[in-house]
Amino acid sequence: MQTKPFRIGTRGSPLALAQAAETRARLMAAHNLPEEMFEIVVLSTTGDRVVDRPLSEIGGKGLFTLELEEQLTSGELDFAVHSSKDMPTVLPEGLHISAYLPREDIRDALIGRTAPSLTALPDGATVGTASLRRQALVRRIRPDIQVTIFRGSVGTRLRKLDEGHVDATLLAFAGLKRLAREEVVTELLDPTEFPPAPAQGAICIESRIGDKRIDALLEAVNHRPTYDAVSCERAFLLALDGSCRTPIAGYALCEGDKLRVSGLILTPDGQQEYAVELEGERADAERIGRRAGETVRTAAGPGFFETWT
Repeated sequence: MQTKPFRIGTRGSPLALAQAAETRARLMAAHNLPEEMFEIVVLSTTGDRVVDRPLSEIGGKGLFTLELEEQLTSGELDFAVHSSKDMPTVLPEGLHISAYLPREDIRDALIGRTAPSLTALPDGATVGTASLRRQALVRRIRPDIQVTIFRGSVGTRLRKLDEGHVDATLLAFAGLKRLAREEVVTELLDPTEFPPAPAQGAICIESRIGDKRIDALLEAVNHRPTYDAVSCERAFLLALDGSCRTPIAGYALCEGDKLRVSGLILTPDGQQEYAVELEGERADAERIGRRAGETVRTAAGPGFFETWT
């Protein structure tokens, strides 16, 4: 019988705290446990502290998880809550993603200051985003637009927009919903035209492999359709050696026992792209994702990534 609180690791941004709180609430309901049985432990990560450079210049996605994973490995945390799209495709030895909460909306949201939509922005307008995927997709649609690096929390980016640093910015609609900031959105982008990052909109829980007590706790909140879809998307990324140095988009949808995945790779200017769509059995989610990644990598040829990374 557990007598001391489970320790939940999280970053300290408002969005990360909202995700940790949602995880705690779902676990309390699933196991009929009081709030005091769950302690939210806030850690600052390197990715949070360095906000003046693109992630691709300072080490990639792992900078949002490193400190949390160190404390997971040492046993100081029982599990950690993450935005799934921040997770590297290869995790530290001894750790795994043990559960996903039900996925939120996968779409990107435009918040326009000088125009309400991407196509309505004036010629030469500036869009702020730190995502290479979003930069490439914006340039694919509007080659005239100037893209500038925009990092920081959701609140920081919205403040910079209000101050006039850029004409528009792009954020995950899921994060805005979790923060109850949907009112700022001026356009929701169609995922068939502006596909999301793999794993966008999904909260994942990372824990130690072989910790059966924690696995049993988390299994009660694991949403299997989200688990299968995001596992497919992460396998797609892994097959492409995907990181924040590469503009890669993709999402999988579960329909009964079937799964369909759409994937896309682009050059940073958005002018060259290779797309793939595959479907199969949900039980083969990772294999389908891996095959999708191998398909577009073969179509693009060996020099596609090397010419600009």
